[in-house]
Amino acid sequence: MGNFISNSTNLPNDNAVKLIEETISNNCVVIFSKTPCPYCTMAKEAFDDINVNYKTIELDEIENGSQLQSALHEMTGARTVPRVFVNGTCIGGGTETRKLNQEGKLLQLVQQCNLTATRS
Repeated sequence: MGNFISNSTNLPNDNAVKLIEETISNNCVVIFSKTPCPYCTMAKEAFDDINVNYKTIELDEIENGSQLQSALHEMTGARTVPRVFVNGTCIGGGTETRKLNQEGKLLQLVQQCNLTATRS
């Protein structure tokens, strides 16, 4: 087993973290998801309910999905999906996202993205 191999199917962790950081810095809302996951659907529905666009990365549909999931685990402390980021901050998974929406706080978090973008 060579540690020096770095192709698209075996991203070094630093590259996976860099890719995640670039994705969340370029998008207000990012959901790292897996297609069959009901909690991922729950998170997406929370944003659909408030008519907010989001970027979805389906980890089960991309070659380096398991490396990205491992990097997300290191970054957020949780390996489960979804990992939901708003304005560069991980807000948790599907249950947390739904709860924020039910409390009326999810839209407020998204609106902070717009305020940050207009101040730049």
